[in-house]
This record gives sequence, structure tokens and C-alpha cells, in this order.
Amino acid sequence: MEPAQGAPPGNGGGEALLGELEALVRDVERASSWWERHGVDCAILGLSLLALPAGFLCLRSENVLVLGLGITILGVSHYTLTVKGSHLATHGALTESKGWSKIWELFFVEVCLAFSAEYAKYGHVKIHHGYTNVLGLGDSSTWRLPCLNRFVYMFLSPLLIPIITPLVAVERLRKVELRLAVRTLGLISLGLYAHYWLLLNVSGFRSPGSALLCMFITRSLLAHPYLHVNIFQHIGLPMFSRDKKPRRIHMMSLGVLNLPRLPVLDWAFGHSLISCHVEHHLFPWLSDNMCLKVKPVVSQFLHEKKLRYNEDSYLARFRLFLSHYEELMVQTPPITELVGLQ
Repeated sequence: MEPAQGAPPGNGGGEALLGELEALVRDVERASSWWERHGVDCAILGLSLLALPAGFLCLRSENVLVLGLGITILGVSHYTLTVKGSHLATHGALTESKGWSKIWELFFVEVCLAFSAEYAKYGHVKIHHGYTNVLGLGDSSTWRLPCLNRFVYMFLSPLLIPIITPLVAVERLRKVELRLAVRTLGLISLGLYAHYWLLLNVSGFRSPGSALLCMFITRSLLAHPYLHVNIFQHIGLPMFSRDKKPRRIHMMSLGVLNLPRLPVLDWAFGHSLISCHVEHHLFPWLSDNMCLKVKPVVSQFLHEKKLRYNEDSYLARFRLFLSHYEELMVQTPPITELVGLQ
């Protein structure tokens, strides 16, 4: 049980604070050009697409360094398209057009990521963002695997992500309309087969096994930081019950954490998942570049209002999860109650 801070008495305190902060952010957004709002992130995704031919051609070489360069290009580009691209597309942050938003969502989530667009939006936007750190809903519990010990989970389990992702997507197709299931299955199959075909016909792989192995390596290149980031930024922070959750601004300031800027992860995952995660949870419609631009405004506002602004390093969080694995990833986390803000 923690005392409430940063809000005047009454139920409207949280909404008033959030409204005040949103007005400041909207002012920054209105003063920004299209390039700042969408262009920077679209350019990064475009460059990742344009880099793919070079990656596939590098794999034709027998030189180990060139081969490693090809794997690196394909791996980083894959995560840029599947993590940054699918994340922004799911939030509709790539364009202001609803039609193009849907097209990009299907391309990045189903073709590139090999997952269901409907379930990605439901699980991430409606549940995770709507009920951030609320036990049983948006508490990141899908990332917990209590049956695994700390070393298996932190070092080996990330390698299963490229295999599990399409399998989970196919399993969930049983619960959607037939036309949506057929569309999703078709787009997932298209993305996976295109990757496989390019390895055989452009990169020159001679056997299906070697092509599949290369697919696995490139699709798991950044799997470790991907899993780590997803648990570092929420688990271990205050958790809330559904009937006593705080106002939105308090929920996000308490239950979300920013990591420092990391060049490779900034590029492949996006600022909204790394150094601007608090800003992203407060204003999920903003692109990565806009999250970075409003970061000083949000940070200053939360500090002035004496609200928490969580920040920690990747290495510090990694050590914390290794040393307190049972408490954080196996046991049920305690519920935090903020007096007067539920």
C-alpha cells in the first residue's frame, strides 16, 4: 500500500494530469513535420527492405566474413520489419490513412512476423495497453515460463521464438472467422515460403535443410534482447488488481520502464520499445521518432508533478532477473494499491 502522489484530491486528478500532459504533447505533434511524424520511421523500414537483396547475395559467398555479414543484414532487417514494423503498424503509427494502416498491418504482422494481425492488435493494444500491469490481463504473464530455470529461460528459450510464433498463430486461427483464418494462413505461408525460396534461388543453398537452418539463424539473431526487453520493462514493477487499478497516468508512470538508448535495438526494435517506452504507453499513437521527440516533455512533466519516471540499464535489469528469477518470473507478484487513485 503506497500513498498517492502527484494528483489533487478527487477522482478527476489523474485525468486532469493526463489531459495537461497530452495538451503539451499535442502541441509538439502539431509543430512537427510529416517527416518527423512518420517519414523517419518509414525510411528506416524502407532501408531495411532495400538491404534484403544485399543480404541474400552475401550468402552466396564462401568467405566466412561475407557470409556473416549476410546473416547480420538479414537478421537485423528481419527484426526491424517484424518488431519495429509490426509494432508501429499495429498501433496505426506509420500513416494517418486507415486504409494504408490496414495494409501495413497485414504486411508486417502476417507476412513478415508470421502472426495473426487480429490477435496482435487484441493482445497488445487492447489488453496490454488497456490494462498495463493489471494481474491476469496486461501483466506480461504470457512471457512467464515457471517450468524453466533462470539460465534456460534467459539464454536458451529465446531461440524458440521464431518457431513458436507461427505455431501460436495457427493455433489461434481456430477461434476466428473462416475468411480471416484463410487470409492469415495464406499470408503467413507466403512470408515463410518467400524467405525459403529466396535462400534456395538467390543465395544458392543446395539443400532444404541448410536453407531452413539459415532461416532459423536469421530469425533468431536478436531473439535474446527481444525477450529480455519484453520482461525488463514491466515485470518487477508495481502490479495492480483489476478492480483497484490506478488512473492511467499513474498506471503508466509506475508500471513502465525506459531502457537507455542502444543503437542496434533502437534501429531494430524502435525507440518506443527501448528508451521511450513510458512515452509510448502514455501516447501509443505516436511513431518511434515522435516518442523520442516528446521524451523531454514527458520526463520533465512527470518529474515536476512528482510522479515516477522509471529508468534503468539493460545490464542492471539482466542482473536483477538472474538474481531474483524465482520472485519475478515464477511466483505471483504482489499487488500494489495506491490510496486514493483507484
